[in-house]
Amino acid sequence: MAIDRRNFLKGAAATSVTAMLPLNWAFASNRPAGIEPMDVSAVKWKSVDDLPSHFKVLNSSPLNAFPPEHLLAPVKTPADVAFIRWNGKMPEFDKIDPDTWEFTVDGESIETPKTYTIAELKKKFKTHTQQLVLECGGNSRENFYPNAKGNQWSNTAVFCAEWTGVLIKDVLADCGVKSDAVYTAHYGADKHISGKGAAISRGVPIDAAMNENGMIAWGMNGEDIPYMHGYPLRIVFGGRPGSVSQKCATGMGVRDRVHDGKKMGAPAYQVPKYPVAPGEKVDNKDFKIIEEMIVKSLITAPQTGSELALGKTLSVSGHAWAGMRDVAKVEVSYDYGTTWQTAALTKPVNPTAWQQWNIDLKLPQAGYFEIWARATDTKGDTQPMVQPQWNPKGYLFNGCHRVAVRVV
Repeated sequence: MAIDRRNFLKGAAATSVTAMLPLNWAFASNRPAGIEPMDVSAVKWKSVDDLPSHFKVLNSSPLNAFPPEHLLAPVKTPADVAFIRWNGKMPEFDKIDPDTWEFTVDGESIETPKTYTIAELKKKFKTHTQQLVLECGGNSRENFYPNAKGNQWSNTAVFCAEWTGVLIKDVLADCGVKSDAVYTAHYGADKHISGKGAAISRGVPIDAAMNENGMIAWGMNGEDIPYMHGYPLRIVFGGRPGSVSQKCATGMGVRDRVHDGKKMGAPAYQVPKYPVAPGEKVDNKDFKIIEEMIVKSLITAPQTGSELALGKTLSVSGHAWAGMRDVAKVEVSYDYGTTWQTAALTKPVNPTAWQQWNIDLKLPQAGYFEIWARATDTKGDTQPMVQPQWNPKGYLFNGCHRVAVRVV
């Protein structure tokens, strides 16, 4: 497949965050290059007009937008750079009263349906704080060839914020789950763009809800969840398609069958059951649900298009994640995959958090180089150097991320 290097380099001029500088910005001298303080107004952004210029807007109705890669450098993604993905109309946030907001647990396979206010969730259950990766199933879709249908996300429809709330498994245990339970159903105030019906209502296998660290969260990075990210409650499942992390969550059902809500049917968030040729048409009956995300990495430094003086050390760093698994290794190449060097890699702070990696390189001569990164998970799955298995909706692209550097 031919590489369009003009498009490859187009991110070089990405702007930094336009932010409101605090009067007393503690430890400002320690900030990484290119990182500005969080825009405190981000908590109450409620339309495309509120977004700063560093976001690339794919659609305004429903709103979908993503940041440049280098702004994802922080371990905990700030709210003002996290990608934004809505499936329908956003609620009237100014009219939401968190004191009266309710979360209902019901469904065919719940023994005792119950409704909780946010205050009751806080009082009745243990509070947990975790860093969890949320990644759109279509992250990096623009890299598929031939193009696949859907929002043409670059590589930054992913973030890892710190979420505060209660564990879903604790709440379900309080209600009682019947032995015939199969799937959860997630409900929220994300209405269809027409204003009629739900825009999305997805779920996860019951084993995931009962045995993993999924949350009903009210906090993001130590503050109330910002409007754009699901205020005042969000269902959050790290390591699974971001579409199951329902924003403005109003409840969860426990079903005695695979949930049949909006965007649960093929081909939404599904891939073919068997390998298909690029561009091949697939009947809806031949799709399967994406339950987990897969191994992937992102280079956040240097920015693509950077220049480096010959003889100077190039510091390369970024994140890696692998759905429900941990990342075991990250490797970097500057010679198109001919040789690879192993980067230093941190352990995740908790399950389904992303991991940080870094390496110093000495590029051997003046000229144009591409820095490639690939991650390998704990079961041995490694990112492909080229396009992964093509699928009609462009999900799960995890080819090696690369950035361009010129040595002068």
